[in-house]
Amino acid sequence: MTKSQKKLWIGLFILALLTPLGVILPEKFKAGAAWGEWGPEELEKLLGYVPEGLKRWADLWKAPVPDYNLGGEGASLTVQVLSYIVSGLIGILAVGLVIFVISKVLVRNEK
Repeated sequence: MTKSQKKLWIGLFILALLTPLGVILPEKFKAGAAWGEWGPEELEKLLGYVPEGLKRWADLWKAPVPDYNLGGEGASLTVQVLSYIVSGLIGILAVGLVIFVISKVLVRNEK
C-alpha cells in the first residue's frame, strides 16, 4: 500500500467516525431529523408538498438498516452513534470493494 493510499484510508476512517454528527447535532439543537435525510412525510411537513419525482420513486429502494439504526426506533443516542459509525464503515468497505473489482477488471482488459 502506498503512502497516498494509507492517507486515503485514514481520511475515510475519520469521515466514518464523524458520521454521528448527523444524529448528535439535530438531537442537541432539537432540530428534528438529520439534515437531508427526510422522507416524503417529513418533506410534506417542512415544505407543504412532496415533489412529484420523490413521490414516484420514494418506495423504489428500502434501506437494509432503516435510519442507520441497529437498535430500532427507541434506541439510545449511544446506540444510534455506534450504528452510524458501523454504517459508514460498511459503506466505505462496500464502495472500496466495488472500485477494487472494477479496477482489476479494467487492468486485466488492458493487457
